[in-house]
Amino acid sequence: MRLASRALVLLAAVALLAWGLVWLARGPWFAFKRLTVQGELMHNSVASLRNQVLGQLQGGYFTLDLQSARAAFETAPWVRQAQVRRVWPDQLVVRLEEHQPRAVWEQLDGEDQLVNTLGEVFDGNAADLDDSLANSLPVLRGPNGSAPQMLAMHTRLAPLFTPLGAELRHLEMSERGSWRATLASGAVLELGRGEPAEVEQRTHRFVASVAEVSNRLGRRAVESADLRHTEGYALKLVGMGTREVAKRGAAPVKTP
Repeated sequence: MRLASRALVLLAAVALLAWGLVWLARGPWFAFKRLTVQGELMHNSVASLRNQVLGQLQGGYFTLDLQSARAAFETAPWVRQAQVRRVWPDQLVVRLEEHQPRAVWEQLDGEDQLVNTLGEVFDGNAADLDDSLANSLPVLRGPNGSAPQMLAMHTRLAPLFTPLGAELRHLEMSERGSWRATLASGAVLELGRGEPAEVEQRTHRFVASVAEVSNRLGRRAVESADLRHTEGYALKLVGMGTREVAKRGAAPVKTP
């Protein structure tokens, strides 16, 4: 009986000690008093994160769930990834990686979003960007999940227009995989379907000859072009009908 009594007393003491430790850990003595934010930030600050995120965190130094804290910080605008750690005795250190905008993702319904340098679509307001950057971002539109493919295609095609002094401003891919490009001048180019190398080849063929053709026709600006032809492309210049142009940029052969 004595051994049993002692065992019960010991168990009660251990339970009481454990309860006391839990009570202390959850008490205000171990609440976080300092927030340190690391990383290259353009759209967030310690003050904004304190207002937006800290209220969502539950627990102190010993009881905070770091995974939940990480998820809470990743809900802040422009935050792509967060890493959270504790520093004794009352400091919470957060390293943030913000999205780096690379393009605008155009929505048929709803507000436009942004695409980062990794091809990830995220909720970001272009109004938060400085004017020079906002005006330089190309616009992409395509099926859900196609942003990485579209960003890669834009990166591939945009330099091809440099010899013309033109800028690829809008790139669109249909549900069937057909590409359409719009230049800053407003010229619309039907690039067609195919592997990226095929689309690039057709675009290069167009760029290599269109200046010569335009010069022969009085240096008129391009209104639209259809590059889906096997041996050339159909070209429409401002103020003129459509012309079929041979592969090597020969003289126009047909005017509808």
